[in-house]
Amino acid sequence: MHRSHTHNLRSPADNRHATPAVLDSQTLFAQHREVLIRHHGKDYRLQLTRSNKLILVK
Repeated sequence: MHRSHTHNLRSPADNRHATPAVLDSQTLFAQHREVLIRHHGKDYRLQLTRSNKLILVK
């Protein structure tokens, strides 16, 4: 008998109480002071400032 498995196919709403993923900023900004985050087809820029603060811009 063949079984299909559905792993991690939950919607974000189903994961409201799950532990969030942790991404270390040193890893994200190891080579660049800016990363792009694509969300629903739109790009957002997460920038590391000279004073080591984070700015998210559309």
